[in-house]
Amino acid sequence: MGKKKVKIGQFEADMMLVLVTLCWGVSYFMMSLCLEEMGPLTLNAYRFLGAFAVAFLVAFPKVRKVNRITIKYAFLISISLIFVYIGATYGVMYTSQSNAGFFCATSTIFTPIIVFIFRKIKPDRKLTVVIVMCTIGIALMSLDSNMHIALGDLLCLMCGLAYGFDLLITEIAVSHEDVNAFQIGVYQLGFTGVWMLILSFLFEDPCLPQTAGCWASVAFLAIFCTGVAFVVQAIAQQYTSATHVGVIFALEPVFAGIVAFIFAGERLLPRAYVGAAIMLLSLIIMEVDIKGIWQKIRNIIT
Repeated sequence: MGKKKVKIGQFEADMMLVLVTLCWGVSYFMMSLCLEEMGPLTLNAYRFLGAFAVAFLVAFPKVRKVNRITIKYAFLISISLIFVYIGATYGVMYTSQSNAGFFCATSTIFTPIIVFIFRKIKPDRKLTVVIVMCTIGIALMSLDSNMHIALGDLLCLMCGLAYGFDLLITEIAVSHEDVNAFQIGVYQLGFTGVWMLILSFLFEDPCLPQTAGCWASVAFLAIFCTGVAFVVQAIAQQYTSATHVGVIFALEPVFAGIVAFIFAGERLLPRAYVGAAIMLLSLIIMEVDIKGIWQKIRNIIT
């Protein structure tokens, strides 16, 4: 008899994704350190190839045998990840760490729109409210009084759009019985790393990190922000929806802003903190069964 597949609940899956989002919030600060010594494409090549090497070696028995459909979806996801990380990494070069995190989080808005366009799944009323709240929060945290958007902000906006497609493709992929979610999480790293390496040789002069701080940042980005994060995302998406994932990832700019405040000395306008509070409230509304809790309170009272 084969091993029984361990299942987790949606709440556990969502909390796993919150931890992933925390790592990505930290990643903007790490990227800014690395970009002082190397180009964006080179950094991404190290990040993804390093993550793939670690994941492949650690989980070799689980990824040694892979079927064609799993490879196909891993390849498709890697194409979307090229645009995600080119947008995010170049965006960090031309805008603040806080703004980069805020605009990359627009996947929260793009995901349900993409799902509706391609899968004809309308968001429910609660999710619609959450999307509106996230939109307001991101606007308050990101846009200036003149509604001006810098080049870096536009690149990060591209990142958010591309990540919406990544989430949709991943959800479709893991819904197939023949697709191994863990293997997709590993092999998409390898494909993306190869793409980035080719691009780095075409458009940059690849070099190794020069300082211990840069080496440590690359290692953190590769292992935690890329390898662990994408494998966990692929597995967790079997037990939650793409729209839920998009909303949870709205926490990314909040974490990015906190890290930038503490370690990079970035300061936000008062309205930006209001936006952060709105986004946190939207996550609570999404995750908490308010009707169920209210009903239990009424039952206790009566």
